[in-house]
Amino acid sequence: MNIKEISLKKLNPDKFIEDKVQEISSTVGDSLAINALSGGVDSSVVTMLGHRALGDRLKTYFVGNGLMREGEPEQIISMFKSSGINVELFDAVDVFFDALKGLTDPEEKREAITRAFYKDVFGGLVKECGAKYLFQGTNYTDIEETIAGIKRQHNILEQLGINPDEEYGYKVIEPLIQLRKSAIRKVAQAIGLPAEICGRPPFPGPALATRVIGEVTRESVAIVRKATMIVEEELRNISAFQYLAILHQDKVTGIREGKRDYGKQIEVRCWDSQDAVTGSPTRLPYFILDRLAERITSEVRGVVSVTYNITPKPPSTIEAV
Repeated sequence: MNIKEISLKKLNPDKFIEDKVQEISSTVGDSLAINALSGGVDSSVVTMLGHRALGDRLKTYFVGNGLMREGEPEQIISMFKSSGINVELFDAVDVFFDALKGLTDPEEKREAITRAFYKDVFGGLVKECGAKYLFQGTNYTDIEETIAGIKRQHNILEQLGINPDEEYGYKVIEPLIQLRKSAIRKVAQAIGLPAEICGRPPFPGPALATRVIGEVTRESVAIVRKATMIVEEELRNISAFQYLAILHQDKVTGIREGKRDYGKQIEVRCWDSQDAVTGSPTRLPYFILDRLAERITSEVRGVVSVTYNITPKPPSTIEAV
């Protein structure tokens, strides 16, 4: 891998911001650029860097793919509007669910999301607005895991031999590609993002699609979205790197009111980690696990079982898909 990491120890956030703003301005020149804002710390930092360098020549979209958390598009758009950055919501729900229909293999699902995002959505948007560049928040760990063959991240293109200019009609700019998550959080603080963004747990680009084992349908996403809301409410005050809910594919036998209830299983994961390269399950107090189980099985329709992952990374991974 030819990319040289800038470690947290060696990072000077203010100089990094200054250098990247100049680099972006020089690369884009008088052209137009677009970017996708998901509300995670990576895409939020990229949005701030891009707008600082280009102003109105960067058009920012929130891609409504139907895979985000409850109320997330409206919340993020409002937050950035208050900072003077206009974000346009682009409805692509049908595009993504059509692309994922019938797929159960993790790599096939990731490939479908990559194609839907870069070709179907942004391929059309760049033609519509005349942009020549797409900004995205690829980080060093994304590249590392993909090249190592651990897991293909949906935002990896050129490192896999995909030329986005030839394939999709635009060039990709990745300002954060030398940084891991901990370093990106420092840049986020230095560039003035609010604490709720700087400290937000990582959330994958393919969003809740990575938290459904098996076929990703509107029904399965609705289930894992509700479970995710409960997990985040219950664990938000826990000092952990990341926490999430996963919907399993097979049904399991349960009991409600003395009768068999053949239903869904949710797996909860909570991680201690510095850089997502390795991780260990957070040793949550049992009363918290007990409350998670009670809330999920009573509030998420059809769920009869809640489990907690206790396997470190490796051999496990932080996300299941």
